[in-house]
Amino acid sequence: MSSADRLADALYGLGWSTVKRLPEPVAVRLGRTIADVAWKQRGKGVQRLEANYARVVPDAGPERLAELSRAGMRSYLRYWMESFRLPAWSPERVKAGFAAKDLHHLTDGLASGRGVILALPHLANWDLAGAWVTTELRTPFTTVAERLKPETLYDRFVAYREGLGMEVLPHSGGSAFGTLARRLRDGGLVCLVADRDLSASGVEVDFFGDRARMPAGPALLAQQTGALLLPVTLWYDDSPVMKGQVHPPIEVPESGTRPEKTSVMTQALADAFAAGIAEHPEDWHMLQRLWLADLDPAKGPS
Repeated sequence: MSSADRLADALYGLGWSTVKRLPEPVAVRLGRTIADVAWKQRGKGVQRLEANYARVVPDAGPERLAELSRAGMRSYLRYWMESFRLPAWSPERVKAGFAAKDLHHLTDGLASGRGVILALPHLANWDLAGAWVTTELRTPFTTVAERLKPETLYDRFVAYREGLGMEVLPHSGGSAFGTLARRLRDGGLVCLVADRDLSASGVEVDFFGDRARMPAGPALLAQQTGALLLPVTLWYDDSPVMKGQVHPPIEVPESGTRPEKTSVMTQALADAFAAGIAEHPEDWHMLQRLWLADLDPAKGPS
């Protein structure tokens, strides 16, 4: 293990062991202070966040983009402070920490027994939303996690999410898709963060006026299992309660080849994500390159 990997593992371990013991107001202030320091340093992550916001809010000038990136870093650190503290939250605190609109799309889908896929972008705190589902709705679900390096850090994330009531599968390897399909055929719930896929299997979509890739998994699972595919968007406001919206289901097209159907459904997913991100851009924690033109500058903007 490299020294950088050891440092990363130690820092995350410190977060889960120490931050969760802090009084909530102290943790909130700590997160905001760290966010402001990081924002002022203008590292690569902050610069990328600002560049991504420039696509989401194309008429924003430099001053507005700076305001957005500062708010974005505060939102991002709120996510981390909450995530470090979630294992110590009581069931009552978890239930009180999230409020969802149009929840009937999810509850009716589960009641039908056909299985449900929730697909989310990197908005606000998807871990809190998941903990709320397992606590308030008493519904376990299955998700996937990227294999992080070092392996000990990946193990920390798996243990953290399993402690919140989630079944976590590794993203790498071919077995995850089959397991997800079995859970859905049994009428279960699957939750996937699905706004970024840099692999060759990613589906090209139009996203805020330019091309990006998003994972094919949600659409393929819906086609293969008959499960309901529901986009979900999340956001913070000035209250301690995170908000969410369960969007209407994305239907499987009646005609077309499997790749054509997958393309149509993934584009519909991207459109739902874009609507939520446009309303709350500061809560979109995308500190990496996403659009194809940014991945390959030679392509230039479309």
